[in-house]
Amino acid sequence: METGNKQNFDDIRPLHDSEVPSAIGSLINNFYFRRAVEPLLKPITWEMFSGSMLSCKSVYDFQRTIIYPFMKQLIAKTTSELTGIGFEEFKGGSGHLFISNHRDIVLDAAFLNILFFDKGINTSEIAIGDNLLIYPWITDLVRLNKSFIVKRGVSVREMLDTSRHLSEYIYDTITRRNQSIWIAQREGRAKDSDDKTQTSLLKMLTLYNSSKPAEALRSLNIVPLSITYEFDPCDYLKAREYQLKRDNPGYKKSQADDIENMQTGILGYKGKVFFKFGNRINENLSLVDANANRAEILEIATKAIDAEIYKNYVFFPINYIAYDLMENSNSFAGQYTEEDKLFFNNYIDGQIAKIKIPDKDYGFLRKKLIEMYGNTVKNFVSAQKAQAEGEKAKG
Repeated sequence: METGNKQNFDDIRPLHDSEVPSAIGSLINNFYFRRAVEPLLKPITWEMFSGSMLSCKSVYDFQRTIIYPFMKQLIAKTTSELTGIGFEEFKGGSGHLFISNHRDIVLDAAFLNILFFDKGINTSEIAIGDNLLIYPWITDLVRLNKSFIVKRGVSVREMLDTSRHLSEYIYDTITRRNQSIWIAQREGRAKDSDDKTQTSLLKMLTLYNSSKPAEALRSLNIVPLSITYEFDPCDYLKAREYQLKRDNPGYKKSQADDIENMQTGILGYKGKVFFKFGNRINENLSLVDANANRAEILEIATKAIDAEIYKNYVFFPINYIAYDLMENSNSFAGQYTEEDKLFFNNYIDGQIAKIKIPDKDYGFLRKKLIEMYGNTVKNFVSAQKAQAEGEKAKG
């Protein structure tokens, strides 16, 4: 398979170290970047911050000097704990493709890289959709922070070439450069937390070697990753969007909505946050029948990723309460107290109170918010059941 350094990925790749000083100069002189960032810096002054920016000569300098301290301050303010489980095996420096559920537009990958940084592991590159690159300065900033661009706004005619180009970039990055990558399991967040890997994502990943899809996926060293936020600051925005779409099927989020979701996600309180790696899926792929077609291979890979994500969630009382409310059961009554239930109901009421829309449907919004906290347990239960049935069939 002929790919790698002969390919030109300049249109989508992160910045090279040689491009860092120019990008930083452009950012510091951008009025809109300053307006967005300056209020977040206090007590540091803009002059101190821009001086630190100008001292960065490489991507690593930028992550260490600018991103790391900013994120550490944010973590202290907006979480009670950030924990990573299963990081030890990534110290060797080989490339992996981390595929995770998707909760927060910005922080899923940002938190992951802070955990890598803390453990002395090379940070991962980050896949980011071009729909989020609302301003030129955002493009400069994310490319400085090891993000590569997933082009979404292309015509149907261009889609295959664009997807193949992205597939070749991901393969080249992981296998030739030994650089790990994070990508969400689906385009956009699963707003009801019913996490499902999109088959189209895995199909894209095989395009660099489309005649051998199982081999193509094995080469990427895919590791499923479960991300759990105790509280989702955007939960009420997601519920609001559900009602707006229900009442007007043609409703589409605006750029202002995207910015509100990004700001709320970044600055809102998240409680405890856990990142837990599952088993890589190469073992599942090695069992694929030699005569299996592409669709069968993609289905096996999709199910394997989902099962690992479901098995590795971390749960809190609110998740168990939400599941029991959804299922009208007491399955997990031993995992929470009456005080926990009172807290959860007050929390849901408080989030609904933040929603300002015409004809606000309290019952619908409450149902949607409960699903956001209960669906992870529902999927965990279904994964446990499927595993038990599989073991029984083997036995």
